Amino acid sequence: MAKTSAKKSAGSGLNSSYPYYLANRPVAANTDLEVLDKYSGKVATRVAFADAAVVRKAIVAAHKAREAMAAFPPDARRDVLEHCVRRFSERHEELAVALCIEAGKPIKDARGEVTRLIDTFRIAAGEATRLGGELIELQISPRTRGYRGMVKRVPVGACSFITPFNFPLNLVAHKVAPAIAAGCPFVLKPAVKTPVGALIIAEVLAETDLPKGAFSVICCSNEDAAALTEDERIALLSFTGGLIGWELKARAGRKKVTLELGGNAACIVDEDPGVPLDHVVERLVFGAYYQSGQSCISVQRIYAHAAIYDKLRKKLKEAVTQLRMGDPRDERTFIGPVVDEAAAKRIESWIDAARKGGAKRIAGGARKGNLLPATLLEKVPRDSDLYRQEAFGPVAFMAPFDDFDDALSQVNDSDFGLQAGVFTGRLDHAMRAWDRLDVGGVIVGDVPSFRVDNMPYGGVKHSGLGREGVRYAIEDMTEQRLLVIRDPVA
Repeated sequence: MAKTSAKKSAGSGLNSSYPYYLANRPVAANTDLEVLDKYSGKVATRVAFADAAVVRKAIVAAHKAREAMAAFPPDARRDVLEHCVRRFSERHEELAVALCIEAGKPIKDARGEVTRLIDTFRIAAGEATRLGGELIELQISPRTRGYRGMVKRVPVGACSFITPFNFPLNLVAHKVAPAIAAGCPFVLKPAVKTPVGALIIAEVLAETDLPKGAFSVICCSNEDAAALTEDERIALLSFTGGLIGWELKARAGRKKVTLELGGNAACIVDEDPGVPLDHVVERLVFGAYYQSGQSCISVQRIYAHAAIYDKLRKKLKEAVTQLRMGDPRDERTFIGPVVDEAAAKRIESWIDAARKGGAKRIAGGARKGNLLPATLLEKVPRDSDLYRQEAFGPVAFMAPFDDFDDALSQVNDSDFGLQAGVFTGRLDHAMRAWDRLDVGGVIVGDVPSFRVDNMPYGGVKHSGLGREGVRYAIEDMTEQRLLVIRDPVA
């Protein structure tokens, strides 16, 4: 087998360089893309960088592989996915360290993401042999007697995937694993700030007997990636990232498009939260500040009933103030760096603007490069960016409410609608939240940041279009094909 990457750099935990993958094969074309250690700011490794010509070759290869992938038996697809599960398990710590370096993710969180990567491929392995179909009873009148109907699901064809920097393993897994299970060849463009995890996944896929052209994983500029959106040989575009996704959808032509575009997730804490307040605090701190708030379902807005607001505020202040910030390799670190200093400065400016508009800081501190202390505020103006937009950083705010229906209205006062959390001991309030909240998912008894990799995941309004979660992604990557058979006429 071809050599896939250079030997590890001394003390870095990463190889000194990584190839891209074109039609299943590693290509060490150059080392033009520098990948930074997000904590130190130093170059951690270098990656082969593709141009528009390589992107076109990858699309051609995926398009040619459609029939071979569709014919690749379900049990063989399952075996490929199970191979990945074994290899990712064997390389668990290597993947976690790579994630810690390239994404700045605290090592404990990085290990958790590797576990989710494995879970996602394991779920897909199970789904690969369960695509199934349906028998339709067509004999509904004398006219249709003797007719039988059946439906099966078939792969849509070549897919293009574009993934963001914040979950370089699991958000890639949520596109790649369902595609293999469905029988779809694909071209993946990972985030150029965090490409290593995707390239290790590609290295493992290259060990399998997937048909030639079944996958390409290429790092390239956004401009050179235009064909992944516009080329008519691509049947489906799946994009996870910012609101530019709507622009991509407009340029995508007739292909299917699925989008996951983030949010400013809210959590309601009712007068009777249904669980001890200390547990609520623990979960809110996790939801708001896990991996420095760089999650689409990070808790950004906390609405607490006035009867418990002051007590919750005090407990949250104590907990947030105690969070340790620093080197993500340190097992004790909870707050690591955000992806770069520009992102830290943007978040800091939103906090400053909110405070100038009347917001009060409950906890927080000064920025140090791309390290931003966990910040909690209250009295945040409703017209501020911190209230209206996705902060995507370690910052959240609190606001009181007196009436549960008013809290629901405040949650809905957003252009986003991904997930919402509700802590309540009242079943009628839980059901009312499910009925009224304009979001893709309502999590009762926990924060909106909760996700299991087999559940439908996606949003409404600006938050996106379609659903991820392995089985639901497979539905998007397949289409129904009808067969009607008429009994022989006597």
